[in-house]
Amino acid sequence: MDFQLLIDAAKQKLGFRQLSQFAEAGSVAAALATADGQIYTGICIDTSCSMGFCAEQAAAAQMITDGQQRVLQMVAINSAGEPIPPCGRCHEFISQLDPTNHNTQVMIAAGKIMTLEELLPVDWKASK
Repeated sequence: MDFQLLIDAAKQKLGFRQLSQFAEAGSVAAALATADGQIYTGICIDTSCSMGFCAEQAAAAQMITDGQQRVLQMVAINSAGEPIPPCGRCHEFISQLDPTNHNTQVMIAAGKIMTLEELLPVDWKASK
């Protein structure tokens, strides 16, 4: 799948909003592509005491709810709509959902794509 489709899908969800005095959302959006061609999107939710979650996790939750677990491609974008590297927590989270997700292509910057395996070169799960 063309990464531009994922970027466009994430941009449709992007948009900062204040949820309460303690929580805000939408400054980062993400899109995940699955083997069956579905695209799942999510936005970050930030809270004052770190109970929020990342856009990639929100997208993965929708994907899992639909019975999917294999991620072929993923991208996160910042408030300017530019691709950014997902955090290490999200790399690890996606890698644990399916044993083949180490092959997931991740756009970490405009035109720069790496696999989860490259982003997690010393994977604790490899010894299991």
